[in-house]
Amino acid sequence: MAGHSKWANIQHRKGRQDEKRGKIWTRITREIIVSARLGGGDLSLNPRLRLAIEKAKAANMPADNIKRNVDKATGNLDGVVYDEIRYEGYGVGGAAIIVDTMTDNRVRTVAEVRFAFSKNGGNMGTEGSVAFQFKHCGQLVFAPGSNEDQIMEIALEAGADDVITDDDGAIEVLTPPASFEAVKNALEAAGLKPEVAEVTYRADNTIELEGDDAVKMQKILDALEDLDDVQEVYHNAAL
Repeated sequence: MAGHSKWANIQHRKGRQDEKRGKIWTRITREIIVSARLGGGDLSLNPRLRLAIEKAKAANMPADNIKRNVDKATGNLDGVVYDEIRYEGYGVGGAAIIVDTMTDNRVRTVAEVRFAFSKNGGNMGTEGSVAFQFKHCGQLVFAPGSNEDQIMEIALEAGADDVITDDDGAIEVLTPPASFEAVKNALEAAGLKPEVAEVTYRADNTIELEGDDAVKMQKILDALEDLDDVQEVYHNAAL
């Protein structure tokens, strides 16, 4: 199945994330704590925690830090209790934005998210206003030039929903969230390492933004991503 060009947009997003490495440990710490609190500290029974710890290791977080955060969440150590809250809104040109947060102060967080939208030309929406435009799924993206036939054969056999070849040659594997680990492990066992591998919210359609509109949209995204309580920002803008 053919798809639109996403490689440049993915590389752009990775570059922006790399510029903000200082916040990565904070976000991963919160994800570990919430995952362990909700699903327990047994990795074999908690796929969300397994994924969070994998992210922590990829970010070079020390094993002691990881264990301490799991212990906090499972009651072995005192720790902060975080609530997961989702906000939705609109950016430039009606682009849809989802903001996932983890917070110990709901009043502070909603005020900061609303301000980030309004100050930069966006609008905060109501619950459910844009979420229907996104699909919760596993996403693995391979660079242009990867072996499409091999990726497709292994991915579909392991439980993927779809394999999409974008216009620029990048290959995108989409999975149900529950099948993400199995598909990722099968591909990596065959020596096929994705550039991006995550359980995410993928936009069904994208809105192309160029010039000043792209700059304005990026300002909204940066303002949201810079907030301490924000974990992830999903959007359907192609910048």
